[in-house]
Amino acid sequence: MQKQTKMSRRGLKKTSETLKTFLKSESEDLFFFDEGRFGLMPHIGKCWALKGKKTSSKVKPGYKNFYIYSSVSPHTGNAFSLILPWANTEMMNYYLSEFRKKYSTKKLIMILDQAGWHKSKDLKVPLNIELLHLPPYSPELNPVERLWLWLRKHVCRNRMFESEEALMDELSLVLHELSNEQLKTLCKCSYLL
Repeated sequence: MQKQTKMSRRGLKKTSETLKTFLKSESEDLFFFDEGRFGLMPHIGKCWALKGKKTSSKVKPGYKNFYIYSSVSPHTGNAFSLILPWANTEMMNYYLSEFRKKYSTKKLIMILDQAGWHKSKDLKVPLNIELLHLPPYSPELNPVERLWLWLRKHVCRNRMFESEEALMDELSLVLHELSNEQLKTLCKCSYLL
């Protein structure tokens, strides 16, 4: 099993220096990882309307949800996402296995938060992946959080989806259509690169 390191122990400056050296090789890449929960619960937000006209949005309250597991490289714009039913060690192992298949020829560093299933003793980390953990309670350091905000604003806000599957289809389509340049801009990580 691959080692897992806390970035807080290393310090951000030392981590940044290590990553600059690491990223000089074509066979190595850095990804940030996070899970985002999506569901039928509506995301209501501001929108343009005629002055004096009251706006409304249809909503279909529901508590069914699913998770998008995503890794994004702010350096290259490469990304890998899966829609999975839960956030737990079993799903994380599945994600890491599929992620390894896509990037089997590269040595990877994956930076992620300290959720329990990211540090579980049952987590099976592939040999080509090293996990670095962000300091606790620091979502602002994970650029994938900006991807979730963007999706909620541009895909989910003020829209009613008839089913979970319809929402999954729409999110899958949008994630597939995002270009590497868009992802690099959206998930830029100036504190490390």
